[in-house]
Amino acid sequence: MAAAVAVPSYARTEPGSHQLRLAQYPESTAPPKADVHKIATEWVDSLNKALSSSDYDALQNLFLPDSCWRDQLGLSWDYHTFSGPEKIISFLKSSPHGSRIKNISIDDSSDLHAPNVTAADFNGKVNGVGSFLTIETDVGRGPGIVRLMQDKDGKWKVFTLFTAMHELNEHKEMIGGNRPNGVTHGDNPGHKNWQERRTAMENFEGAGQGGLTSAARLQNLGVPTLIIDRNPRVGDNWRNRYHRLVLHDPVWYDHLPYVPFPSHWPTFTPKDKLAEWFESYVRILELNVWTQTNLESAKWDESKRQWTVNLKRKKADGTIEDRILHPHHIIQATGHSGEMKFPQMKGMENFKGDRLCHSSQFKGAKADSQGKKAIVVGSCNSGHDIAQDFYEHGYDVTIIQRSSAYVVSTDCVLDVLLKGLYEEGGPATEDADLLFMSIPNPMLKRMHVDVTIEISRRDADLIAGLQKAGFKTDTGPDESGFFMKYFQRGGGYYIDVGCSQLIIDGKIKVKQGSEISEFKEHSLLFEDGTELEADEIVFATGYQNMRTTARKIFGDEVADRTKDVWGFDEEGELRTMWRRTGHPGFWFFGGNLALCRYFSRMLAIQIKALEEGIMKYEDP
Repeated sequence: MAAAVAVPSYARTEPGSHQLRLAQYPESTAPPKADVHKIATEWVDSLNKALSSSDYDALQNLFLPDSCWRDQLGLSWDYHTFSGPEKIISFLKSSPHGSRIKNISIDDSSDLHAPNVTAADFNGKVNGVGSFLTIETDVGRGPGIVRLMQDKDGKWKVFTLFTAMHELNEHKEMIGGNRPNGVTHGDNPGHKNWQERRTAMENFEGAGQGGLTSAARLQNLGVPTLIIDRNPRVGDNWRNRYHRLVLHDPVWYDHLPYVPFPSHWPTFTPKDKLAEWFESYVRILELNVWTQTNLESAKWDESKRQWTVNLKRKKADGTIEDRILHPHHIIQATGHSGEMKFPQMKGMENFKGDRLCHSSQFKGAKADSQGKKAIVVGSCNSGHDIAQDFYEHGYDVTIIQRSSAYVVSTDCVLDVLLKGLYEEGGPATEDADLLFMSIPNPMLKRMHVDVTIEISRRDADLIAGLQKAGFKTDTGPDESGFFMKYFQRGGGYYIDVGCSQLIIDGKIKVKQGSEISEFKEHSLLFEDGTELEADEIVFATGYQNMRTTARKIFGDEVADRTKDVWGFDEEGELRTMWRRTGHPGFWFFGGNLALCRYFSRMLAIQIKALEEGIMKYEDP
């Protein structure tokens, strides 16, 4: 009987999810000498002909054997990545609608969009032709990107194809030329002014980034949407986090839909500044938000396809209002994580220090705490930030590292990881999003192996210093860095904003390689027999699956019908988030600001299509 092989922490996945395969670059030929626009146009014409006639032999001949077609709502009401022409054709043959994509055309609206060689170079590794596309489906339209390579016979074929539906034909977003008029002119007795109409909408008469972005998209599709928040103010879920928190992602990556951050905005956004921006965002976009509101119960009616939701709301005048609403959809936008992981350990109840909590409960180090001893259990972003906060307030700090972590400097995030897409003077945010989304995740992983090699070269002194100080680092699953760790398990990395040097200098100590065995009144005992004194202990040990929060809020009946969230499915797409969950009328929404910006549109289109009868609950 074979012994079970332990999976190293850097390769760990969300329970039930799949380890993402590592794609390989195609064999590259010489740079194209022919007219790249002609190459792309001839391929597009052939694809349209094959799709319209269901000529699957001709279709197969347009794709390389190791090609991928990544689709978002264009071929079906879901997200797919089909690896190889056989899977593409198998899907089309099994679809009751055949190909829902009716026409594809070249988008040459700009030099970036038109056929060119740089869009297909995959970090300079291959030669080919890339082009933005315009996709027309049976009910809508959207963008696409194709990357063509030559096979051994010199024929131009697909290596990657990306298609998406971003708007419904008869239900476009109310922006640009489709903006609302805002006023009714002429004789109109009893007509309400803007403020009266706005108050009525807010009260439904007659909030983090997930809730705000999805509500913004839905509102601009004409779907009345209410955000509820237990906190007194919009943005409090950021305000109430630990004192020194600043976003680790740069501003160009973090724009919200419709209202980007202004040009004077700092590169890295402090938490309280982001909270203020969220409040402004609500006012500018006229989103309906009820703060100090609790969801008391929610019951789904299968026959009516609607919820009965009981809310308890504290109004501005201090009175408590009970409201019953009947929405067709509920979006759980509580972040991509679930309930906190706070391990219960022997003797924990005996600890008599000043504080013992999870990182989500940590509000900041206490002033005038010179010489106090703090222990932080966990070594990812939150653990480092909290340890640094303790140190800056005079504590004697030790990080307990239980698993290795991927560490990257902010300089490398800006100059290597996001360079060319999300940077000052880079492509428009929407184009950057499309270029990023157009890369199938297995190929993205392959590209990030190269990125990680370059980051390791640039950060060599940083990593060597950490390892010398006893901090264990890794390079992510299959050496693909932190992006894949984020998608695969939602953590396991640290973007360095100063704590690493404190560790290297010995100002923050690290204990690694031994588990906690027992709590004492003012210390922790470890399995290796050592003991550490502690006045405060914070567990930065992460979170459970998002379904755990669904179970807490909505009960077993809802949670049992939903699927697990995050990590990759068998095709290499993220599980359950921004797509149907298994329970009708119930959606999970979360992720970083960039993912919320992009997928808020995709989620809103699905809900709008259901509301208009364009999409059916039973549709595959």
